Amino acid sequence: MSPGLSPWLVPSLAALAGYVLAMLPGAQGWRHRLLPLAWIAHGLAGVMHLFGLGEGVSGVRFGFAPALAATAWMVIGLHALESRFLPVPAVRRWLATAGAVTLALAALFPGEGLHAGSPWAPLHWMMGLASYGLVAAAVLHAAWLDRAERLLRDRARAVRLEPTGRPGLPLLTLERLTYRFVAAGFAMLTLALLLGAWFTPVWHWDHKTVFSLLGWVVLAGLLAGRRFFGWRGRRATRWLYAGGVLLLLAYVGSRFVMEVLLHRPLGAVGL
Repeated sequence: MSPGLSPWLVPSLAALAGYVLAMLPGAQGWRHRLLPLAWIAHGLAGVMHLFGLGEGVSGVRFGFAPALAATAWMVIGLHALESRFLPVPAVRRWLATAGAVTLALAALFPGEGLHAGSPWAPLHWMMGLASYGLVAAAVLHAAWLDRAERLLRDRARAVRLEPTGRPGLPLLTLERLTYRFVAAGFAMLTLALLLGAWFTPVWHWDHKTVFSLLGWVVLAGLLAGRRFFGWRGRRATRWLYAGGVLLLLAYVGSRFVMEVLLHRPLGAVGL
C-alpha cells in the first residue's frame, strides 16, 4: 500500500460501516436499506483496489483477502437479485457479516501486484472469481437445503424456529436453485481453467493448479452423479461442500500461505 490512506479504503470503510449497521439485531427501516448501499461501496472499493485507481500504479493488485471480499460481494449481489423473484430465506445479517469480515481482512492484507503474462490474464482472473462466487452461492443454498430437510424431519423444532407457520422456499425449488448455481459455477471454472492453460507458456503443478483441478473433478462428479444416479440430499451436498473447500484452498489457501505465512512475493501469477 502507498503511504497514507489509499483511495480504495474510503469506500471500503463506508461499506464496512454499512455492513456493521445492517447486521445489528432488528435492523429495520433505513438500516435495512444499508445492505445494498454497502454492497455498492464494496464493489467500488474492489474495482479501485484491483486496478490501483487513484494511486498512480499500473497493473492489478490482488491477494487472498481481496479474493474473499470479491466472492462475498458476488454472493450478496446474487442473493439480492434472487430475492426479487423468489422468497428466499432472510439471511441479511449473515451476508452483512460476511461482507464486513472479508472487507476488514482485505484492509489488513491488501495483496500485492500481479504481473499478467498475457492480455487474456484479466479475463481468466474474472472467470475464476465468478466461479468462486457461483459455487459459494451454491454452498449457501445447500446449507439452506440441509436445514430445510432437518426441519422437515423434526416438526417440533420447526415449530420453534418458525412459530408463524409460514412455509419457506419449497424443497424442490431450493434444490433446483442450488444445482443451477453448481452448474453455472462449474461451467465458469471450466472456462477459467481452459483459458489459463491456453495462455500460460509453461504449465506448473503448483498448489493452486492441483486444488483447482481437484475441485473441478469433484464438481464434475457431483453433476454426473445427479444426472446418471439421481444423487440427492446429504450425499449431494457433501460433494458440493468438498468441491467448495477445494476451490477455497486453490487460490485463497495457497495465497494465504504465501502472503501471510511465508511472506513471498506473488510475482507473475494467475488466479
